[in-house]
Amino acid sequence: MGFLQPVFWVVILLGVMIIIHELGHFWAALAVGVKVDTFSIGFGPRLFGFRRGETDFRVSAVPFGGYVKMAGDQSEYGTYVRTSDQAEDEQPAELDPRSLQAKPRWQRAIVIVAGPLMNVILAIAIVAGLYMYAYPKELDSTNPVITSIAPGSPAAAAGLKAGDRIVELDKKKNPNWDFVMMQEALNANHPISGVVERQGQRVPFTVTPRMDPKAGIGSVGWGGEQNIQIGQVSHGSPAAQAGLKPGDLFVSVNGKAVVSPVTVQQAVFHSHGKPVDFQVMRDGHIVSMTVTPRATSNSSKPFLIGIGFQMPVQFVKLGFGPALAQSLRFNRENALMVFQVLEGIIERRVSPRSLSGPIGIAQMSSEAAQAGAWNYLFLMAFLSLQLAIFNLLPIPILDGGTLLMLIIEMLLQREVSLHVKETIFKVGFVFLMMVVVFVIYNDISRILTQS
Repeated sequence: MGFLQPVFWVVILLGVMIIIHELGHFWAALAVGVKVDTFSIGFGPRLFGFRRGETDFRVSAVPFGGYVKMAGDQSEYGTYVRTSDQAEDEQPAELDPRSLQAKPRWQRAIVIVAGPLMNVILAIAIVAGLYMYAYPKELDSTNPVITSIAPGSPAAAAGLKAGDRIVELDKKKNPNWDFVMMQEALNANHPISGVVERQGQRVPFTVTPRMDPKAGIGSVGWGGEQNIQIGQVSHGSPAAQAGLKPGDLFVSVNGKAVVSPVTVQQAVFHSHGKPVDFQVMRDGHIVSMTVTPRATSNSSKPFLIGIGFQMPVQFVKLGFGPALAQSLRFNRENALMVFQVLEGIIERRVSPRSLSGPIGIAQMSSEAAQAGAWNYLFLMAFLSLQLAIFNLLPIPILDGGTLLMLIIEMLLQREVSLHVKETIFKVGFVFLMMVVVFVIYNDISRILTQS
C-alpha cells in the first residue's frame, strides 16, 4: 500500500488535469468545424474505450499525457509529421475540408491555445471554490518572527538573532512568510537586503542565501515559518503553572524544532506524564520552561498540558465575487513564480535540481491527500496552472511550439516545409525526453539522499 497510495493519488491528480486539457482542444476543434478522430488519455496502444459519433474515446497504455487526434493528422503526436510517401517539400494536394490543416491559421491557434486555457480555468475555478469554503485570511498583527538561527548559517553571519521580526525584505514592507521563503529560495548566492525590528529598534541587514545541494534552492538558516502560537491557556493547567502565556511562540520541544502544532501534541502524547522541555519566544526573547503533562481519562488524548493554538491566519468564507478575485490574485502570483524560477535557473540563483518530476509529484499528491481534500485540491489547482504555462513554452511538440510555428507562418505568409516541421518536431521530442529523464533523476536523487 505504501507504493500504491502515491500512484493512486497522482493518477487521479494528473488524470483530471489531462482530461480538462484535452477537452479544451476537443471542444475548440468541434467549434471551428474540425473532425476529431481520437480522444485519448495516455499514448500508445489502445487499452479500452468507446465510440461516440465520429470520435473514439480511449485510454491508452502509456499513462503520461494524452492527445486529441484530428482529421488529417499523420501522427498521434502532432499534425506536422509527413507520411513516408511524401517528398520533402511536398504539400498535400488536397486537404480534407474538416481537417485542422484546412482551417485558417487563426482558427488553428484557437484550437492550440484552448488546452492550456482550460487548465488555467480549472485552476481559477478550484481555488475560487476552496476560498468560498475556507479562505486563509492573515491576521493584521502577523509579521514573520525569527524563532531560531542555525549556527554557521548565512542568517548567523548576517547578525540576525532569534526574536527579530522581519518588517522589510527586498524593498517589500511587512512581508509574510510566504514572501520571505520565496525570496530565500530564489536568491541562492545573491544578497538580499531587509530590516528587522529588534527590541523596538529597526536594524538593517543583508543576507546571502546558500545553495542547498539537495533541494537546489537558497537557504538562509532561520526558523519560525509557522509561528505556532499559544492562543489560550487553561486556568490551573500544567501549562499555566509552568508559566506559559497566550501569545508565546513555540520554538522547540525536547530540543526538536516546532514546525506545526502536531510536534507539540506528539511530544505531550508520548511523554507518559514525564516533564517536557519547551522553548518559546516571548517579547523578542527565548524563554525556557518545563511542563509536566496531566493524565486524562480520554484514550485519544491521554496527557494534556492545557493550551490552545492560535495560527497566524484565520479561515473565513468568501462570497463568489471576493473568492474569484482572490483566486485570480493567487493564480497571477503562482504564474509569476513559475517565471521567477525559470529566471532563477538561467541566472544560477536556483539549481535545476529543484525541478520535480512524476515521482516527486506522486509524493506531493499523496501527502496532500493525507492532509485533506482542501490541500489536495489546492495542489491540483497549483499544478494545473503550471501545466498550462509549461505547455505554452515555445518548445517543439508542446502547444507553445506549435503556436510559435503558426505565428512564423503568419509572418512569412506561407507554409513552412513539412521536412522542416518534422525535423523541429523530432528535436523537440528528444529535448522533452531529456527533460523527463532529468527530473526523474532529480526525484530519485532526493529519495536516496533522504533515506
